[in-house]
Amino acid sequence: MGAIVNLLPLVILFVFVGAFAFVGYQMYLWTNDLANQGKKTMEKKNVMFTKDGMKVGVKEMSEEEYADRTQ
Repeated sequence: MGAIVNLLPLVILFVFVGAFAFVGYQMYLWTNDLANQGKKTMEKKNVMFTKDGMKVGVKEMSEEEYADRTQ
């Protein structure tokens, strides 16, 4: 009986550490998912993030469309 009472604080500690680890891991997964969704959204708008920084792509435009817009 005495040994179980002595181990009770250790068990409680493991439960709390496990709960905090689970919450931390879920936050890590959520932030990575959010970053990937943001990256996909920006790539749809022709903005790409690379190691060198942010690159903005230009949508291709035909000469006829360019002439129409510049007149």
